[in-house]
Amino acid sequence: MSILTRRAVVGAGLAGAGLLLPGCDRLDQSPAFRETLRLGERVSMGAQRLVSDRTALAREFDGGDISPVFRSNGTRVPGGTDYAALMADKFANWRLRVDGMVARPLSLSLAQLGAMPVRSQTTRHDCVEGWSAIGRWTGTPLKLVLDATGVRNTARYLVFHCADLYGASPYYESIDMIDALHPQTILAWALNGRMLPVENGAPLRLRVERQLGYKHAKYLMRIEAVASLAGVYGGKGGYWEDSNDYEWYAGI
Repeated sequence: MSILTRRAVVGAGLAGAGLLLPGCDRLDQSPAFRETLRLGERVSMGAQRLVSDRTALAREFDGGDISPVFRSNGTRVPGGTDYAALMADKFANWRLRVDGMVARPLSLSLAQLGAMPVRSQTTRHDCVEGWSAIGRWTGTPLKLVLDATGVRNTARYLVFHCADLYGASPYYESIDMIDALHPQTILAWALNGRMLPVENGAPLRLRVERQLGYKHAKYLMRIEAVASLAGVYGGKGGYWEDSNDYEWYAGI
């Protein structure tokens, strides 16, 4: 059950029963109710993985379908002096760290990523807030980076650490190795034929095309391979999962 399904089903059900919206809020705060939803999420993920081809591609569109404006969402410009300095030199000194459960930790510049084989794909971004946009993304297949690091067989997840903060909380997201190795999962550094704009996640963002938009982490600084998400920040696999109880698996 996705976050969209959860909100639609709960909201419609309570409205149909004549209950006030605050009742929905109280129900959503119930530990037993939230655990039931998490169980539904796990069942949904398991069913989707069981019946669908793990390498099936998300729909790709023609150039004429590209949205006139690709909306920015969430952070538009990360705060702090470190990111400001990176922006000032047009990310020449930016590096992506790839570490954790890997044989060969890496520190990659944009030039090094760009020198690897490139993939471009025109896909639709579906936001949990209800809007969509189509854009052409260009970047480095994540699988190639993982192959270069020698990810250990015991690593089950990748954690994406980002430059932006929400209050005092660092923004992060995670996916499992099945989605990490998907052919459309790329580290995107260009949008619609131009280097990635700051408001859309410069210098690098994740594109994991078979999941909702909040999984597509922006402002990437580090990718960490881990065996478990339990010890990472709040332990639920992402900023919104920790803070707002969003589902970790946002498959579409």
